Amino acid sequence: MALARELMGLSLMEKSSFFASASSTRLVLKQNRSRSFLPLEGRRVQVVIRRSTTTPVAAISEDLDLDLVKVLPEKAVKFKVRAVVTVRNKNREDFKETLVKHLDAFTDKIGRNVVLELISTDFDPKTKAPKKSKEAVLKDWSKKSNLKTERVNYTAEFEVDSNFGTPGAITVNNKHQKEFFLESITIEGFASGPVHFPCNSWVQPRKDHTTKRIFFTNKPYLPHETPEGLKALREKELRELRGDGQGERKLCDRVYDFDVYNDLGNPDKGIDFARPLLGGDKIPYPRRCRTGRAPMDTDMKSESRVEKPLPTYVPRDEQFEESKMNAFSTGRLKAVLHNLIPSLMASISANNQDFKGFSDIDSLYSEGLLLKLGLHDEIMNKIQLPKAVTTIQEGGLLKYDLPKIVSKDKYAWLRDDEFARQAIAGVNPVSIERLQSFPPVSKLDPEVYGPQESALKEENIAGQLNGMTIQEALDANKLFIIDYHDIYLPFIDKINALDGRKSYATRTLYFLTDAGTLKPIAIELSLAPSSTKPNRVVTPPVDATTYWMWQLAKAHVCSNDAGVHQLVHHWLRTHATLEPFILAAHRQMSAMHPIFKLLDPHMRYTLEINGLARQSLLSVDGVIESCFTPGRYCMEISAAAYSSFWRFDQESLPADLIRRGMAVPDPTQPHGVKLVVEDYPYASDGLMIWGAIENWVRHYVNHYYSDSSRVCNDKELQAWYAESINVGHADLRHAEWWPTLATPEDLSSILTTLIWLASAQHAALNFGQYPYGGYVPNRPPLMRRLIPDENDPEYAIFLSDPQKYFFCALPSLLQATKFMAVVDTLSTHSPDEEYLGERHHQSIWSGDAEVIEAFYEFSAEIRQIEKEIEKRNSDSSLRNRCGAGVLPYELLVPSSEPGVTCRGVPNSVSI
Repeated sequence: MALARELMGLSLMEKSSFFASASSTRLVLKQNRSRSFLPLEGRRVQVVIRRSTTTPVAAISEDLDLDLVKVLPEKAVKFKVRAVVTVRNKNREDFKETLVKHLDAFTDKIGRNVVLELISTDFDPKTKAPKKSKEAVLKDWSKKSNLKTERVNYTAEFEVDSNFGTPGAITVNNKHQKEFFLESITIEGFASGPVHFPCNSWVQPRKDHTTKRIFFTNKPYLPHETPEGLKALREKELRELRGDGQGERKLCDRVYDFDVYNDLGNPDKGIDFARPLLGGDKIPYPRRCRTGRAPMDTDMKSESRVEKPLPTYVPRDEQFEESKMNAFSTGRLKAVLHNLIPSLMASISANNQDFKGFSDIDSLYSEGLLLKLGLHDEIMNKIQLPKAVTTIQEGGLLKYDLPKIVSKDKYAWLRDDEFARQAIAGVNPVSIERLQSFPPVSKLDPEVYGPQESALKEENIAGQLNGMTIQEALDANKLFIIDYHDIYLPFIDKINALDGRKSYATRTLYFLTDAGTLKPIAIELSLAPSSTKPNRVVTPPVDATTYWMWQLAKAHVCSNDAGVHQLVHHWLRTHATLEPFILAAHRQMSAMHPIFKLLDPHMRYTLEINGLARQSLLSVDGVIESCFTPGRYCMEISAAAYSSFWRFDQESLPADLIRRGMAVPDPTQPHGVKLVVEDYPYASDGLMIWGAIENWVRHYVNHYYSDSSRVCNDKELQAWYAESINVGHADLRHAEWWPTLATPEDLSSILTTLIWLASAQHAALNFGQYPYGGYVPNRPPLMRRLIPDENDPEYAIFLSDPQKYFFCALPSLLQATKFMAVVDTLSTHSPDEEYLGERHHQSIWSGDAEVIEAFYEFSAEIRQIEKEIEKRNSDSSLRNRCGAGVLPYELLVPSSEPGVTCRGVPNSVSI
């Protein structure tokens, strides 16, 4: 050993991986026997390192100069490694699926197997292809096919040689007749330790898809870092996911492509069922997932519809997993819409269309809705009712769970302070703005829509400002507004021409009290310029008549709020505008890309729920048109908001708060902003979650992108962002406000916004729908009467029985129960929900240990935020979330149990 150190140097001996220890290395000196023994300084020595199957072998010869070291590897040795393949079983199978499963078990024995091939990161210069193992077959498929467990582990054995290198990918060839869900593969036997392949994908049989499926290890690679052996596979996989843009997609396909919203109408049924195409120069809108269905017979630009309960296409891996499907697709929305609602229609007689009073509404929760005799068994056999519809008891009773808004104080919703509190702590806390000037001014064209100045006058509110002048109140940040004037006014005439729909363009003013709570001080009700009725202003009541006027005015505000909440803030801003980013991510970024790995849990189920929404909720005569005031014009209102209001650069929480005047920039604050209303539960809780997401994303991005050049030169990342804008948001692609993507800071900002929208923003807007809207008088989704004035024939009816008039203005019994059933479904967490701070394969989703550690820190921060929110909800000084009969604000509490809980922040837009 001393001789070797003298020859090769101490540092080389100690540091080289070839010389791991003295015990694992043999040094053999070969001396030329024809010469006499001489000191080594005068001899030529050859060092030969031979590999055995276990340890390197070094031999030293005198045939070369002392300073020359030559490495001569022995012939490669073959060895075996073992794969553990985890397949997830279906809990329920129909007869055909069971039959095919038994057939696959039989044919597996005779060679129609599941075949795997391991692929190295190394490139073989001889074959000019990646190094590959021999093919291996999954063992014991036929023996384990009848196991009833949720997951089944199969094994396979690969033979590789000692110069195979590091595994980087694996191909799967399914020769069975039936698809299967491949959850993960783990390879054991390499010296570097286990190699993980998180798969989470359906593997189609070869008869449906002839190409082998490709899965990559959990090790992330930026495009330029891709090992030689994986480059071609990386490109091949992306080409398959993009497809060729031709033909109709099959349900088993995995192709992601773009299309316009030309699937909402059904002109083949008649002109009344036609709906405008959304997306394009005429009506700008985000793009959706392309299905490639044939056009309608009567309109070549409209795509033919697939009606419920038949499934509509989304890429196979985007479809609900079984537990989610059981909770939603088969047992939830489709069942409710397809079976429950027709039964309700049959059970309600023509003379029983309206609620007669509060007792009728209360009976929906306490006694239930008596269904027509004979329908009880039919409904019980056909449908799996939502959780809120608790029982159909003997005699045919349909009961709903009591919504949270009336669970603590039955009459809280009637109070002005609760009406105002919901503007900052209810299901739609993102419409309110600080009033910057008085009176408010419209941005609509005055030549078309009349004077831009509001009908609100100083005398309407002067006595309600605690002795302040209007200017003093403005300067003190005491005046706030929810302004639905401009979004509704262009549609008012059309809406009011619909049967059973009546609406105003509304503005609502609020005053911030010294206690930190809001109070409504005026409501402006506007009709179109073509109306003979002047715009009117309603203020808090002073007598019995004005009390009921005020309640009707608030109901119209809530109806408008419900429409804007659903069509703009909820559907447009979290569902529709995210879909292009998701489609482009799958098309342009490899599953190996670290940014794809970051975004992956935040894209789960969104394409599927959006597809279901277009099929059943947003389409002609769907729930949205049936239950919301704008009726057939609902999606046109959503599109108008997209072109006039939506800006991606203002979708981050801090930017949105500043845009609405609800916060001001303040670099001394933790999130760079200071709230104008200190007790603003949505914003104060939201900023904590925003900050946690921002810190996690920044750490992740900086780990992979040390400087701007790495961002700019990442071809997949740049292609993703460019396609999201130029194709997915093609109608707004020339807008100057799109953020640039040139630095790690740019990337962190864009990703934080996307993750915020998919998780916390969507949760805040979605999971309170039944808890707040399930009691219809609190948030009526539509109104059927205008407020009468003294010249109206209805005024005498109103005076004689104002409560009856109030309930005639609200949705009918059928409309209310249909709406209640649907918002219950939409407010429900499924059993397989993944919440913020959680991930599938939590410890192995990335092969980067530092990233996994950072994610655990993010998870811990999310848990700490949950404790802080619970603490705030017990703080009696925070009157917008704590007090007698006041609901705590839990919509941004990260965790939740399954069901309707009014809390929980899932990772993605999944409902």
